[in-house]
Amino acid sequence: MIKTIIFDLGGVLIDWDPQHLYKKIIPDKQKRDYFLENICTSDWNDCQDAGRPLAEGTQLLVDQYPEFKNEIQAFYGRWEEMLVGPIQSTVNILEAIHRGNNYSLYALTNWSHETFPVAQERYDFLQLFSDIVVSGVEKMKKPDPGFYNLLLEKHSLLPKQTLFIDDNLSNIKAAQALGLQTIHFKIDDNLEEQLRNSHSIIF
Repeated sequence: MIKTIIFDLGGVLIDWDPQHLYKKIIPDKQKRDYFLENICTSDWNDCQDAGRPLAEGTQLLVDQYPEFKNEIQAFYGRWEEMLVGPIQSTVNILEAIHRGNNYSLYALTNWSHETFPVAQERYDFLQLFSDIVVSGVEKMKKPDPGFYNLLLEKHSLLPKQTLFIDDNLSNIKAAQALGLQTIHFKIDDNLEEQLRNSHSIIF
């Protein structure tokens, strides 16, 4: 029986994507994709999510690619433009689960501690969670098993009674290895149906 549901945030509840910003800065798709796949990469951003200061990460790239200085500095200088709003269908489900009051609700997110306060101020639904564990604060991130265990142990959660929802397959596999039940979230899937039929979640 599921007693606890853990949500990822970016890509599940919040529409965050560097493309939202860089479509404005680099209109040419081929050049934009090159920039995001080779310079301001996901791996580079992950380091900031794991606690590296934004200024340090930015300067590291500027030193390597001075010809892209303006584009690199925009990543965090205009970071809020990557954050375009809630994924409302999922937020509606979160709110319904919260109203039902049958499950403990937590969030586990890879997010810089310097930018996360922006999301907290912008999105009231984040207050529905009993706790949000942020990678940049803890200096560890998914899919590190220690990051999951931090939340599980902090709140005495049993993995077999816990459902974890994330859009990243690597994060899902790490959760499964720890014994959590999981849903690999995809924006086009019917999350409500998966919750009700596959995991017997009542809301």
